[in-house]
Amino acid sequence: MTLILINPSEFDLEISLAYATPNNVTGKQIYRHSFCYLHTDAAKCLKKASELAKHIGYRLKIFDAFRPTEAQWILWHQFPDPGFVADPRKGSPHSRGVAVDLTLIDHLKRELDMGTKFDDFTTLSHHGAMNISAKAQENRILLMGIMTAAGWDFYRNEWWHYQLFNSRRYPLYSDRAVPNRLME
Repeated sequence: MTLILINPSEFDLEISLAYATPNNVTGKQIYRHSFCYLHTDAAKCLKKASELAKHIGYRLKIFDAFRPTEAQWILWHQFPDPGFVADPRKGSPHSRGVAVDLTLIDHLKRELDMGTKFDDFTTLSHHGAMNISAKAQENRILLMGIMTAAGWDFYRNEWWHYQLFNSRRYPLYSDRAVPNRLME
């Protein structure tokens, strides 16, 4: 199988899938189950990022990873803004299993200040946002350094989103592609 289950203990990270709860930008639970999957290529880069974060005293916390095409349509219908939500007709790197939304946490599992919450669909979420605190800017740069050193590309509009380079070369997957479905 090309998509593999991400085990928190094996990868030494936290998983808190936002779309498996109603505490997300839609206000509705999109995933019925909280299984975190990634393409094997992305999983290798995630493991490297986790090791780099641990080396400097932090851990990763994942908000989203593989997102079935069915879920991408739900997000698109709620927020048809291609600056923040990929048009499902073109395909999202999440629906290819090669994107991850995440942050850094400290030893007490507290999220570092990144200037906005996850899925804040405003210009404050852009990597170049200057109207956030200096500490939040430093934390974003720290996360970007870890992720790019581990082989990830960043998306300029979302401080939390990282994807593999050339993500469109990977196929799109529906919920049926994984043994433990997220949507059913």
